[in-house]
Amino acid sequence: MKISEILANNESGVCFEFFPPRTPKSQQRLMETIQALKKYNPLYTSMTCGAGGTTQDKTEEAALLLKERDLTVMPHLTCLGSSQQSLEDILKNYQAKGIENIMALRGDPLKEGSGLNSQAEGFKHAVDLVRLIRQKTDFCIGVAVYPEGHIESGFIEEDLTHTQEKIDAGASFGVTQMFFDNAYYFQFLERIKKRGIRIPILPGILPLTDIAKVKEFAAICRTTIPKYIREKMEKLENNPQDMEKAGIDFTIQQCRSLKNNGFEKIHFFTLNKPKVLTAILDAIK
Repeated sequence: MKISEILANNESGVCFEFFPPRTPKSQQRLMETIQALKKYNPLYTSMTCGAGGTTQDKTEEAALLLKERDLTVMPHLTCLGSSQQSLEDILKNYQAKGIENIMALRGDPLKEGSGLNSQAEGFKHAVDLVRLIRQKTDFCIGVAVYPEGHIESGFIEEDLTHTQEKIDAGASFGVTQMFFDNAYYFQFLERIKKRGIRIPILPGILPLTDIAKVKEFAAICRTTIPKYIREKMEKLENNPQDMEKAGIDFTIQQCRSLKNNGFEKIHFFTLNKPKVLTAILDAIK
């Protein structure tokens, strides 16, 4: 089923994003995560993909695992470093497998020596991939949006222009980059409303469990960590269990705030950690 239809027909629900396993141990962890989270009846699930399609085979395998378990799945597809033909082949393959949704992304900048061409056939931005998908297929297309602006954008309005281009090209809904201060999400929705953008924009929530790792993520994607939670968790860095508990409590409060403000559909970046997600979901249900 197309995610656009699911979002239109449901007033509330959760969505889960997983990453594909690369080892037998991580494969087992993914299976345990799927089993633990399926009981929450997710609106949809998604499976990430590396830059230049570097994990595309693993993404497809893992996406099909989700589909086999009667879950609506949205594989991620990145275009930077990929040729048009290779992208069309991937899309045709997903169509043949009965998948109806694609998360269209540019992908992270490619590392030197990767052997991939970051300028391949003009695919420099996610909007190029959205146009290709819309021209060639009938997929429901999801795109990433950035409440605090993309780190490569010079200013907020420039980033909003890029967001609007992706939507005008055929995106059906958006999922935000992680944020830890809901004010950024609320302000972003006000800005896109003024531009006449009406597609659903789901809040993307990353559970805060390891402050050092989250600071690394935040530094490369322009995400603000509230000072009070950063300082509280930094004091607990020598006690990982207490730090994780503090982070989970913060995420619970963040989700409750979203729900209290009328945002009943939440997209979770699971990091394939079922215990953390179940603690959060049981608290906010």
